[in-house]
This record gives sequence, structure tokens and C-alpha cells, in this order.
Amino acid sequence: MDKERIRKLLEDVRSGEVDVGKALDILKSLPYEDLGFAKIDTHRDLRTGFPEAIFCQGKTLDQIKAIVQRHPEEDRFLMATRASKDVYETIREVRPDAVYNELARIVLVGRCREKKTDGSILIISAGTSDLPVAEEAAVTAEATGNVVERLYDVGVAGIHRLLDHNSQMSAANVIITVAGMEGALASIVGGLVQCPVIAVPTSVGYGASFHGLSALLTMLNSCAPGVVVVNIDNGFGAGYVAGIINQRCAP
Repeated sequence: MDKERIRKLLEDVRSGEVDVGKALDILKSLPYEDLGFAKIDTHRDLRTGFPEAIFCQGKTLDQIKAIVQRHPEEDRFLMATRASKDVYETIREVRPDAVYNELARIVLVGRCREKKTDGSILIISAGTSDLPVAEEAAVTAEATGNVVERLYDVGVAGIHRLLDHNSQMSAANVIITVAGMEGALASIVGGLVQCPVIAVPTSVGYGASFHGLSALLTMLNSCAPGVVVVNIDNGFGAGYVAGIINQRCAP
């Protein structure tokens, strides 16, 4: 981060040479902080409304710790995804207020976003084996200021379980379906509701499911026109975009 540029900008705001709106536009376009192994996008929150998340998979504990240390403010919100228990313990050394959701594999630090709308996101999982991805989506959506409801283990192998919840599905602003195997759940839900459906294929299934590829192709070929698809096991991406849609639906 260019501290000298920020200092000069603040002086210009105080003197009246630059108004506050123009200053925010300048801050949004300022660069990142270069740690060598990582370039931290410190102003993503200003541009997009949500800070950069730390994707922990493939990073060393020392790298993750260094990234977290660049955000020392007690009220600064951080999210670390695909985090193990070791990652959580490492983050706690820097931020004792860190909270770990082991099922979602997410570490949350600081205050989550305040609820921005009463509209809800409904997360539907086909089976219990899909819950880690479903919870990743749910926790991400909640952290971005959304009301989230959960409807789990209602896959097409026992479709009556799903149909018993028609009113709950109809009330949602956006639905996330999480399914492995053949991935048919997204098409079924898409044919029942008026709201957008975000389909998440998971790598759950026997050999011919090809680690989620079968579900991905089924969802991409869905005949239900309200269905869009994210990548295999990408609960974070689904939760994030569902949050954006839900908040755009607010009055």
C-alpha cells in the first residue's frame, strides 16, 4: 500500500482540494500490498463490498499467518476458506477472536457483515455427504450479511422429501442446490421455483461420477432455464454470488 499517497490524499480532503467522493474513488483504485509470495488486495472491500478471502489450500502456515498479520485491526473482518484445524490454530496466534467452522472448513475473524435484507437464501443439499460444500456456501452467505435457511438430505432418490418443502422453496430469493452423483437436484428445483437457482456439483459419488464431472455436466445441461452453475465443490463462489443476488432483491 502506498502510504505516502494516502497521506497526501487525506491532506487534500482536509484542505478541500479533493471531495470525499473523489477520495473514495481514488482509494478504490490504489494498488495492493506486495508480500513477495502474495499481493494483498487491501481495497477490495471498497470496490466490491466484501474483503478478499484467504484461500488456504496450498498455502503454508507461515504464509497464511503473514497475510493475517497484515490485517491487525480488531474490527477488520477476514475469512479463510478451505482451512484445516492447523490453519485455525495458526490464525488464532494473530487473532484470538478467530472462530472455526470445521464442517465448512472456514475461519471467520472479526465482525461479519450486518444483515442487509430480510430476504433469504435457501441452501438445499442432496445428501449428507454434500454438507461440507453446502455449509461452505451457507457460512459465506451469512458472513456477507444474508439470512440463510438450510434444507439438507432431500435428494432425488427420495424426492418426496423435497416436495414437502415447496412453500419454503417458493419463499426464497435465491436457492443454492448442492449435489454429487448425477446432479439431478438442480433441474428438479429449477422446475419448481421462480427464483434463480445456483447449482453446485460436488465430488461425491462412485467411480463413474468422475469426482464431480458427471454432476457438473448434468447441471450445465439442465433444461430448467433458471439454473446457473459454479465449479465442482465451489461452495464459496455459490454463497458469494447468492449473497449479491439476495441483496439486489432488497427494496
